[in-house]
Amino acid sequence: MIGISKLYCGTVEASDPLRYARQSARLPSHLLQFSADKKPVVVWNCTKQCNLRCVHCYATATARPAPDELTTDEARAMIDDLGRFGSPVMLFSGGEPVMRPDLLALIAHAKAAGLRAVISTNGTLISREKADQFAEAGLSYVGVSLDGLEEVHEAFRGVAGSFRQALEGIRNCRAAGVKVGLRFTLNKRNVADLPGIFDLIEREDIPRVCFYHLVYTGRGGGLMEAVLNHEQTRATVDLILDRTAAFHEAGRAVEVLTVDNHADGPYVYLRLLREDPARAAQCLALLKMNGGNSTGVGIGCVSWDGDVLPDQFWRQHVLGNVRERPFSAIWTDPDQPLLRTLRDRKKHLKCRCLRCRWLDVCNGNFRARAEAVGGDLWGDDPACYLTDEEIAPV
Repeated sequence: MIGISKLYCGTVEASDPLRYARQSARLPSHLLQFSADKKPVVVWNCTKQCNLRCVHCYATATARPAPDELTTDEARAMIDDLGRFGSPVMLFSGGEPVMRPDLLALIAHAKAAGLRAVISTNGTLISREKADQFAEAGLSYVGVSLDGLEEVHEAFRGVAGSFRQALEGIRNCRAAGVKVGLRFTLNKRNVADLPGIFDLIEREDIPRVCFYHLVYTGRGGGLMEAVLNHEQTRATVDLILDRTAAFHEAGRAVEVLTVDNHADGPYVYLRLLREDPARAAQCLALLKMNGGNSTGVGIGCVSWDGDVLPDQFWRQHVLGNVRERPFSAIWTDPDQPLLRTLRDRKKHLKCRCLRCRWLDVCNGNFRARAEAVGGDLWGDDPACYLTDEEIAPV
């Protein structure tokens, strides 16, 4: 996760995380990416059920719940373990988490266990009553997926009316006082709508947006023809930087982030180096605190059936199951070979990362994407768009 507004516009200084000793338990949510302990944010795919049919769904969600989803009691036990372990955030995802009948009770349980509770949703089921219930339960944040303006979004979702329903869900959250933001997955089919998405953010007074680089897993593996090439990616990141700067200059406090491509960090730094060298130095210090890709370290996933995964996109690599052992025991097991190598990945990379001067701030980028395309999880991430000149030692 790269904080574009933090890095490019200087809304965060390198001293800010240091004020909290960079400890996950003490850091405000907007500074968690700069923690030193990297206690894992846990994505829980709390159900496989979804009311939409998104063409890029990494979880390959279905119209009905999976038969082996964790029960309420099993979920509470997992949440209690995560609270004791010190995980800072429980992200309820899916499928569509709002379709899980006990969601409100589990949000409240997560908050009582000391976790920040957030959800990732398509937004279509968030009535005003539901938004009020979210506020009462203590939900910290709602991330609503919008993958374009109305026509493009509904082509992705496969259900007519889903754009307006999602927008109504966003408005209901805002009215209830629940922080809400957008999630947008970048690809050739929707990138032309990006200026309109920024206009919508301004018009609806939405305080946060995350732009995701496409990961080729689940149904997203069928969108290879829609993957942005390197030149298109660079142009897209430049547009995001330009519009973020325009918000900042206009006094609009919009948090803008990009996700799942840590090449964005050096790219922002190199642009700042040309435009504002003093700001660039602060940016580089923050990037070093960020540490790059955090799969198997600062982010983990639990599937609807209790399987523990290195992240939500790497569903074929099962580390254990919370029905058999607590998440904390699985995550700290020194005999987990994949976790061990992910946490010491520089010894295992076999790609251009080895000659890249940004390895300490990128950490080898997205290994799930490298495996999906090249069959080798230690090979090149094809989404890295930095040139040989940009990665060369100086």
